[in-house]
Amino acid sequence: MLSRLTYTFRETWASFRRNMTLTVAAIITSAVSLLIFGLTLLMQQGFDNLLTAWEGGVEMIVYVNPGATDAQRTEIESALSGSQQQIETFRYCNPDCSMEEARRLLAGDPSTLKLITPQNIPTQYKVVPTDATDVNTLRQLRDSLSDLPNVSKIVLADQQLDVISRLKGFVGLYTVILSVALLFAAILLIWNTIRTAMFARRREIEVMKLVGATDWFIRVPFMLEGLIQGLIGGLAACAGLWLINNRWTAGVVDFPSDSGFAALVVDDGFLFSRMLILLAIGMVAGAIGSGIAASRFLDV
Repeated sequence: MLSRLTYTFRETWASFRRNMTLTVAAIITSAVSLLIFGLTLLMQQGFDNLLTAWEGGVEMIVYVNPGATDAQRTEIESALSGSQQQIETFRYCNPDCSMEEARRLLAGDPSTLKLITPQNIPTQYKVVPTDATDVNTLRQLRDSLSDLPNVSKIVLADQQLDVISRLKGFVGLYTVILSVALLFAAILLIWNTIRTAMFARRREIEVMKLVGATDWFIRVPFMLEGLIQGLIGGLAACAGLWLINNRWTAGVVDFPSDSGFAALVVDDGFLFSRMLILLAIGMVAGAIGSGIAASRFLDV
């Protein structure tokens, strides 16, 4: 068993050295494609963070000062309930709910996030208007609700939702298409690398088959070579993704606090989970390219 493993890794390394130019090209192409795909996932999550406050058809948010009494909240809810022609539904976001939302929206502004606690964070009423309610009617409703006690401020979505959604769809579509095209190119390069390696060793393969070597015994080193190429490309993509996200996170700190760019920063948990996905995709792509080539050109 140990001798077979030694043979497999020795032959894989020898194949790497024989086809260094093609191998490097395949690794770079797979790394670039996976990096673009990883950046797409981060951007999509950033846009989702921007849309966090407006999920479920919410178009108006009533912010309530921290420490508002039940009686004051009841007055606000009565005013919302009394506007049935303009408001379809509304829901209350308590301090814990508001803190969870703040963690996503302020992921790029840790200094501000540290100052927020369940005791001092404003709570929210998320309002879903009826289909017949237009923007002007919502603005009139906002002005009437602003005079209620302990209402901190009222924010309307206006045109922001449409702009963010369109931008998210545009960026996501074309970057995914580009990354898939590059990943396909990487698979073709890995396929060509394995084909070249098998052609260079065609006489050796013939001798191995004559002395009784099985197809899988011959095929495994080549498949392992493709898998390792995909793995190295995935590792390079992960390193690039971490570096870009790290520099973006550091740069967002210098932006104005009300710019909204802090919401485009993703947390470390999301980043590392997507890194694992990139590694898996790289290894699968490498295994597919090498597996097809090793099967197709085994009879050389």
